[in-house]
Amino acid sequence: MELIESAELPKPSRADLVAPDRESLIGPLDTLGIDVYGVPSLSLETKVDSSGRISMPVVGVIDARGMTSLELQRFIEDRLRKYVKNPTVTVNVRSSVSQVVTVDGSVIEPGLFPVTNQTTLMRAIALAKGLSEFGKLDDVVVLRTVNNQRMAGLYNLGAIRRGVYPDPAIYANDVVIVGDSPSRRLFKSLVSLAPVLTAPLIVLLQNRSKTN
Repeated sequence: MELIESAELPKPSRADLVAPDRESLIGPLDTLGIDVYGVPSLSLETKVDSSGRISMPVVGVIDARGMTSLELQRFIEDRLRKYVKNPTVTVNVRSSVSQVVTVDGSVIEPGLFPVTNQTTLMRAIALAKGLSEFGKLDDVVVLRTVNNQRMAGLYNLGAIRRGVYPDPAIYANDVVIVGDSPSRRLFKSLVSLAPVLTAPLIVLLQNRSKTN
C-alpha cells in the first residue's frame, strides 16, 4: 500500500467506467419485460431493485442478479409449472443501467445505485438512506480503479459537512464502504500521520498492470 500525495482520488478513465458483464447479465435497476404466453395477468414490466430482486405474482420474490434473460426465463417457467400447464415465458431487458455505485457497510439500505454527473459521496450515502445506527462519520472508504490501478480514499463525513474539504465526486463502479471493514483497517497505520479531519487519505492499493 502506497500513500499518494493528492487532495482527492483521481478520476477514472473511460475504460475504468465500463462494466463489461452488464450487457448480458441482469443487474440492479435494470427494467425487465416478462411475458407469460396466454396468461396476461402474469405478464408485467418490472424494475430490478437495488439488491437485485424482482417480485412477480404467483412466483414471488426472485433474486435475478447475475442471471441471463434465458436463465431467468427458465427459472420462472419452473416456478409456474405448479399453476400453469406448460408455461412459456419470455424475458426481455427493456433498459440496462450500467453506471452504478455500490454502497455497503453501516448504511440503512446497502445496494447498487445509479450514478449521474452530480453524484457525490454524501449523495451516494443518502441514496442508501443514510448511516445506520452504528455508522461513524470518520469511517468512509471509497474504492476505485484508475488506469488499471486499484486505489482507495479515506474520508471523514463530518469534515465534509463542515466544509473543511469538498464532497468528492463518485463515479460508476466505485465502491463506498461505511464503517469498520478490511479496507478501513488498511489505513490504521497512516491515520496517525495524516488525520482525515483536514484532508482525505488517498492510497494506491495495487498496480494491476505489474501483476499481468
